[in-house]
Amino acid sequence: MERGEQRPLLDELWQRQYQDGASREANDGPRLQRKPFDWRAPAIVLGFEYLESVAYSGIALNLVIYLGTVLHGDNASNAATVDAWTGTTFLAPLVGAVIADSYWGKHKTIVISLIIYLLGMLIITSSAIIPSLRPAACQGGSCPPASMAQYLVFMSALYLVAIGTGGVKSALLPFGADQYEDDNPEEIVKKQSFFSWFFVAVNLGVLTSGSLIVWIQQNVDWALGFGIAASCLVLASVFFFVGTPIYRYQMPTGSPLKNVIKVLIASFRKMSLEVPTDSTLLYEVHNDKDSGYLEPHKLAHTDEFRCLDKASVVTDSDQNYSDPQSSWRLCTVTQVEEFKILVRMLPIWATGILYSAACTQMTTTFIQQGNAMNTKIGSFSIPAASLTSIEVIFMMAWVFIHDKIVNPIARRHLNNPLGLSQLQRMGVGRFLVILTMAAAALVELWRLESAKSGQSISIAWQVPQYVILAGSDVFCGIAQLEFFYGEAPDTMRSMCSAFSFLAISLGNYLNSFIITIVTLITRSGGRPGWIPADLNEGHLDYYFWLWTVISLLNFVLYLVFTRNYKLKKAIIP
Repeated sequence: MERGEQRPLLDELWQRQYQDGASREANDGPRLQRKPFDWRAPAIVLGFEYLESVAYSGIALNLVIYLGTVLHGDNASNAATVDAWTGTTFLAPLVGAVIADSYWGKHKTIVISLIIYLLGMLIITSSAIIPSLRPAACQGGSCPPASMAQYLVFMSALYLVAIGTGGVKSALLPFGADQYEDDNPEEIVKKQSFFSWFFVAVNLGVLTSGSLIVWIQQNVDWALGFGIAASCLVLASVFFFVGTPIYRYQMPTGSPLKNVIKVLIASFRKMSLEVPTDSTLLYEVHNDKDSGYLEPHKLAHTDEFRCLDKASVVTDSDQNYSDPQSSWRLCTVTQVEEFKILVRMLPIWATGILYSAACTQMTTTFIQQGNAMNTKIGSFSIPAASLTSIEVIFMMAWVFIHDKIVNPIARRHLNNPLGLSQLQRMGVGRFLVILTMAAAALVELWRLESAKSGQSISIAWQVPQYVILAGSDVFCGIAQLEFFYGEAPDTMRSMCSAFSFLAISLGNYLNSFIITIVTLITRSGGRPGWIPADLNEGHLDYYFWLWTVISLLNFVLYLVFTRNYKLKKAIIP
């Protein structure tokens, strides 16, 4: 009687409770309105993301320069300010995702975040226009620092932008993906293209801002540059609100973490029980087929982590409770399987932190390497940082190669209508980053040998490592967006999508930590270290080889974690 045999006696009671009361947890969300597909909805989301990316990059790319040249801060404090703000920017999506999934829903989260975002952008623009909100210009060698009031106004606006963009980042991608039905094969294929184009929109925004707005800020007027960025966000907001009638909306379901804790408590309470061999004896409820909404999918039972299945075992004592689910004594199979999904995804997500840390070399050590090379190509001098923007162009080429060449071949040979799977593409991306680090190490080795003979090799030799890294970013970046959205429980899609941003944030912190450790070790005994001020005296190539080894080990770990990974399997009613 303690192994599931009582389930038939309780079915009628629980099904009635599900329809009346327990539906608060399953039936109230996430539900997607049954509207016909309208191509304009995802198109608006893509246009919105492009304009938002231009607006955000218009602040982020040149922030450290503004803090130094306009607010007259010192280099150390400026770097610390930017690092703290960037960390907040990439951590905020996780908070926004929990709010979107739990309370407001994705659309409302985007709207409220936009209001905060716009307020921050307008204050930043105003601070660059109104003389009393910024310190006086430098005169001779005297540069008066910003007053406390001026600094607080700018920083308050800056963190409003961080919170606003974090809320938008947390909900916009899953909101756009929600416009496609998972049960419609034709829309599933379109959704895959949506993720690719979303990735393109983000990087086009960075390219536009990096090549246009940054130039205007430094060569024309800061206020004009900030104003253009703010105008892009205003325009994006208008487009987003215009599309309101045609969107499909998914209702929030309450805190997604509640079910996680509930499964742990229920399985702990029943840890002494045995799980029935017949999984149909485990507790589950059924969707209301007459509902005007697309109800959350029920998940098929899996044999992994069977200790958690105890949370779904029906016992005699459960009869003493009018609502065993509310008492946190009983969970549905779907709730347990959602928890299992999170456990399975965690190791794969962890490899994403190391992958992100390797990719951050593009904005740090790659630029340092480029600065030590001959930056002239013909009569033009190319700043090392400009190759970061050129990398975006390479991404566009890789997206074309991926969509028009690689995937069609994969569809034919793998008998998969979607081509390479998400896990396979993420694996390709992690492999390509190994080649990227090795290419950078070989170029640095050649640069050092040339420097010893008094020669300086061209910065053009950095192009191959940027090309390979662009391919890695395309394969892995797009697939990770799809993977965390597609594998996430219906109730946690915003939160799981935000995991990608969290991995980027932690990857930046990890890279900073590794550089610090390497510097401390290699500079001991009075040595210049691997990464000295004059790279000709160091061994940046050793550092790149270190990251080659780290990336190789990370790739091996990824293969181990994904070898037996079981994709989420929904039960189609």
